[in-house]
Amino acid sequence: MKLPQLSVFLENRPGSLAEPLKTLATAGINLVSISLADTEQFGILRLVLKEWQQAKAALEKDGWVVNVSDVVAIDVPDEPGGLVTMLETLAQAGINIEYMYAFCLRRNGRAVLIFRFEDPDAAMAVLNRENLGVVTDSELF
Repeated sequence: MKLPQLSVFLENRPGSLAEPLKTLATAGINLVSISLADTEQFGILRLVLKEWQQAKAALEKDGWVVNVSDVVAIDVPDEPGGLVTMLETLAQAGINIEYMYAFCLRRNGRAVLIFRFEDPDAAMAVLNRENLGVVTDSELF
């Protein structure tokens, strides 16, 4: 299942990460996953949240630029090489990975990772066909 991910564009300066997170905390919105990438001039804060629509509204109300994109949570074996089979399957199918990040959700000896694909529907079709653990929102939240 595709999940909405919020991307918040931040200035690359001390304290800028805390500001949008404080907005979410004030709104009573809990994070499921967080990732931060940076360049010299700006950062991209990526968030997966159950209440993503409320989070987007709260952040935009406080003046943040927010983009919504689809990501896919994938359940992979939490063992050496556990990610390799899934990556090889996607590569053989010609699926391009734009980026990925992990977060702390373990279930039944497996770790859940977040991926942004060029074509999330094609990626999910391949993963589901191969029984490679696409995580639903009800399982994640």
